[in-house]
Amino acid sequence: MKLLEYIARGAAGEAEIMVNPTQEVRRVAAGGVLSLVVVHTAAEPSTLEIELGEGAVLHLVEAFSGGAMGSCRVRQGASSRCEITSVVTGSAEADYAVDMDGSGAENNLRGAFIAGGAERVRFGLRVSHNVGLCTSNSLVKGVAGGSASCEFNGLVYVAQDAQNTDARQTSRNIVLGDEARIVTKPQLEIYADDVKCSHGATVGQLDDDAILYMRQRGLSEAQARRLQIEGFVRDIVSQAGSMGEALAEVLTEKLEEL
Repeated sequence: MKLLEYIARGAAGEAEIMVNPTQEVRRVAAGGVLSLVVVHTAAEPSTLEIELGEGAVLHLVEAFSGGAMGSCRVRQGASSRCEITSVVTGSAEADYAVDMDGSGAENNLRGAFIAGGAERVRFGLRVSHNVGLCTSNSLVKGVAGGSASCEFNGLVYVAQDAQNTDARQTSRNIVLGDEARIVTKPQLEIYADDVKCSHGATVGQLDDDAILYMRQRGLSEAQARRLQIEGFVRDIVSQAGSMGEALAEVLTEKLEEL
């Protein structure tokens, strides 16, 4: 695993950092800010664990490729905010687990997975609202071409005492041929009664009318298809700002293979 670090510490406290080759651990004290860019390329398991103190902020960008297998667990304290952007390609696997343990916590995850040929990609996500007054919003987009097989498993868990939870989970996907396959399973497990929770999933194909429109304006079919795919996933990484530059490069390289 290659690790690039961008760290800014808030005035309320400093982050304690512990690193070893197979497991990365970060503890962000109250009011601290941590930004990480992590690129996974090795075909071996890796683990990232992050604990956010009260009012702490995390900006996390991750890229998985080359058969990488990675898991990330985030524990959020009160009024903390977590922003995750993740891209998975090349028969890789990514698993995320978020525990919202303090009221007023906010979590936003944007993910994309792209597979071609005979690749296999898996993206897992569990967001646990263990206390009330927390907000989560997850959007994961997938693209599969060739005979690729992709799977998204998502779960939003709301504990009995987690009243006034606001949670959304969305899965949007495009298959590029008859042999490509995407299985998407967003789920809700709710034990509280005063909540706003939603989930949804779509699996479709490219817009033929849009492709025809672009071809009438001089683009080849391949160019039109690529532009449409790129537009579909680009917004996932664009929201990460300058930290998403590494992900943009990964997307560009992968789109050239489809």
